[in-house]
Amino acid sequence: MSDTAKPLRILFAGTPDFAAASLQALLNAGHQVIGVYTQPDRPAGRGRKLTPSSVKKVALEHDLPVYQPLNFKLAEDREQLASLQADLMIVVAYGLLLPKAVLDAPALGCINVHASLLPRWRGAAPIHRALLAGDSETGVTIMQMDEGLDTGAMLLKRDCPIKPTDTSGELHDRLAEIGAQALLDSLPAIANQTITHETQDDSLACYAHKLEKAEGNIDWQQPATDIARQVRGLSPWPVAFTTLNGATLRVWFAEVGDEPSSAKPGTVVGCDKKAIIVACGSGTVRLLKIQLPGSKAMDSSAVLNSKKELFSNGTELGLSE
Repeated sequence: MSDTAKPLRILFAGTPDFAAASLQALLNAGHQVIGVYTQPDRPAGRGRKLTPSSVKKVALEHDLPVYQPLNFKLAEDREQLASLQADLMIVVAYGLLLPKAVLDAPALGCINVHASLLPRWRGAAPIHRALLAGDSETGVTIMQMDEGLDTGAMLLKRDCPIKPTDTSGELHDRLAEIGAQALLDSLPAIANQTITHETQDDSLACYAHKLEKAEGNIDWQQPATDIARQVRGLSPWPVAFTTLNGATLRVWFAEVGDEPSSAKPGTVVGCDKKAIIVACGSGTVRLLKIQLPGSKAMDSSAVLNSKKELFSNGTELGLSE
């Protein structure tokens, strides 16, 4: 922790892996985290066993008090938070809307680590939406929270190029690291109340809607560039899919092919050692990692070694029975 920074009593609120990276960075840097808020344990896995969030796991490893209100509608939950007398609350992918009483409780308010270059991609799924839209860059914004949805003043921004081969999972991991470092870098000026507040231009805002599984359904009439982007943007969740002989075929990774084709969109037009080549509305895509029904995700090369007959030339994907 910087010698010039006033020591802060910090509350942390977050839930998934992205948030856990910031909490771990705070602890590694020696900041005083007096309590951790995270969402209630959820059923997970085939056994639907109640499972703590990634943030809760980090908190318990460091013997930090953990609070898991369902929301902040109950006065007792709001009062408990206020009683902790925090200087600052850091919110990272918490998943709950905070009422004004909570936003105003810490002396310096609440700040948020948001995975986009605001005002672009406000909302629940900024990483996925940046990829799906074909953005060439994204980043992280440290923001002073207000009652709007990601509408508060911007305190610090760090950009991150989006690589042509990035999946949302890969981009997520890079942004988690960038966000954790940006958070640490912003804290001295926040503590000393010298940080600059930049108002967002609402006219430039985009809303990053929550992902729906149905968005994974591949429309082979679309251009190859859009389909490859869809596959990368939805990997590793919810995963793009099509049908093969009436059963669901999941597509985990794909790239735009350079093979011209006039075949019907969705038709397999060839295979090589690494990929299954499929015609699109314009161009072709190369399916590089797929998941057959009842199987695990595999490189297409491994599938072709044992089940190449499933993808003979002329096989049509996306047909409904």
